[in-house]
Amino acid sequence: MLEGIKIGILGGGQLGSMIIRHAIDLGLDVSIMDNDKDAPCSKYTKSFTAANPMDYDAVLKFGENLNVITIEREAVNTLALRELQKKGVKVFPSPDTIDIIKNKYVQKKFLIANGIAVVPGVAVSSKEDIRNNLHKFPCCLKKCTDGYDGYGVMILEREEDIDKAFDGDCILEDLAIIKHEISVIVSRNELGQIECYDPILMMFDKDKMLLDFQLCPANIDRTVAIEACNIAIQVAEAISLVGIMAVEMFLTNDGKLLVNELAPRPHNSGHHTIEASVTSQYEQQLRAILGLPLGDTSITSPSVMINILEPAAHRKNSLENALKTILCTHSVHLHWYGKKSGKEGRKMGHITVTDRNIEEALSKATMIRHLLKEQN
Repeated sequence: MLEGIKIGILGGGQLGSMIIRHAIDLGLDVSIMDNDKDAPCSKYTKSFTAANPMDYDAVLKFGENLNVITIEREAVNTLALRELQKKGVKVFPSPDTIDIIKNKYVQKKFLIANGIAVVPGVAVSSKEDIRNNLHKFPCCLKKCTDGYDGYGVMILEREEDIDKAFDGDCILEDLAIIKHEISVIVSRNELGQIECYDPILMMFDKDKMLLDFQLCPANIDRTVAIEACNIAIQVAEAISLVGIMAVEMFLTNDGKLLVNELAPRPHNSGHHTIEASVTSQYEQQLRAILGLPLGDTSITSPSVMINILEPAAHRKNSLENALKTILCTHSVHLHWYGKKSGKEGRKMGHITVTDRNIEEALSKATMIRHLLKEQN
């Protein structure tokens, strides 16, 4: 059915490797481009190009013999992708979609223009601009581009904090009074068919500004869950999505849903779908970009997903021992990304816990998190 179709992915991290895992089930040939020759995907494809996805000429050369290109990161050269489109290569998400989402301020303006509620924010490009907005303190400062996994986000509580603020283009956002942070993974194909996964509840490490663990189904009212899915669908249609997108939202103390950020690709908040949904987000991404019918997004079991971070160097052996203990637990699924050792706090893998109800899954996850945190 899909013989001869050549797919390219810009980015070779863990998201790409999980797409490859599901592409194998469909008999697909997948090529990867990443500027790190030791990126996780390098082990799982015979067609790996060590080059920068932001390099115009490199992207053109990479894509010239492909049928479809997708991404696992937003930092890609969209001018080259537009040129490849002219040559008949399908690019999903589209370069226009990528350009809107990869800059957080452009993204915010797009959402506002389409009637979607967001956290208010202003553009700043220098510390002097920030000083001119002291009336917004305390506030959240976000880099417009190149922010991920907690990098590029900081809380400014008082004027003295400006000295450590980011340089360059940023957004200065109001601090929303948040009850919960949730995410909805939405998928859409070229025919306009849309499917949403159940919202998940995200719990963050407040120091690292990084997702610690998440629950699915989220512990929110059904009416709020339905509203969150409707917002995700509205965003997907407005941006003409083809593929998968994570729509991260804040649920405020007064019951309002505000869109925080978008990611037009498989996302950390969708890892649980591999074990806990009929169709994983990675298979769904492939279905969407290949023009296939979208899969069933129903939950097969409640789940808790936990990120595993790189420990301090002297704790690595202890982490290995902890993981062996954790794997003795029933219905625990380890995903190790195969990254070269990195700096402390880098995401190295994740664990998904499934069970017959969320309470039992959370009980096991609490024990697992305790074991992991002892190693950090």
